[in-house]
Amino acid sequence: MSGRPIGALEQIRAFLEEFYVAPYRGAIARARRDEDDLFMLLVYAELMGVPNPATYYTLELQPLLLERFHEWHTRIGLEHSPLDHFRCC
Repeated sequence: MSGRPIGALEQIRAFLEEFYVAPYRGAIARARRDEDDLFMLLVYAELMGVPNPATYYTLELQPLLLERFHEWHTRIGLEHSPLDHFRCC
């Protein structure tokens, strides 16, 4: 019998969590995408001709983010890669 009330409480907790989280799920996802876009811009800014005072620190992140580069530039509205010497499309 001790397992039954815990299961009911767990179901109630899951329902309440879904009730409170669901309306904000889209807004949270958009905010995360916006932050990711800004971070990608900061990492690749120097390659696009935008002065970046943190280039020394972001240079080593470029190879790690290269996989997501195509997805990023199409999401921000650039049909082709903005980098002259780097073609991903």
